[in-house]
Amino acid sequence: MIETLTTRYTYVVAVIVIAIGLYVLFDRNLIKKIVGLNIFQTGVFLFFVTAGYRTGGTPPIASAGGGPYVSPLPHVLILTAIVVGVSVTAVSLGMVFLLYETYGTVQEDELREAIHE
Repeated sequence: MIETLTTRYTYVVAVIVIAIGLYVLFDRNLIKKIVGLNIFQTGVFLFFVTAGYRTGGTPPIASAGGGPYVSPLPHVLILTAIVVGVSVTAVSLGMVFLLYETYGTVQEDELREAIHE
C-alpha cells in the first residue's frame, strides 16, 4: 500500500486538491465558492493528466519510432476544459460583481434575504 502511494503520488495529490476545493466550495461567500470551484477543477485536471501518463511512452508520431505510445486525448480534453473553466470563472465573477453592486453583499444568506424582500 505504501509503495503504491509513493509511486503514484500524483493521484494522492489530485485527491487532496479535489478535497480542498470541495471544502472551500461549501463556504457561504460567493467569491470563495468560485475559488473553490477553480481549485476543484485543478485537481480534476491533474487527475486526468496523471491518468494519461505512460512510463516510457513516446509521442504518437510516425517518425518517433516504436514502443508504447502516449494517448494525446487526455491532454487535449484538459486544454479544452481549461478554456471552459476560465470562461465560467469570468462569467461567475461578473455575476458576483453585479450582485454586489445591486445588493451590497456577496454572502449567500444575506443575498437570499435581500432578494426575497
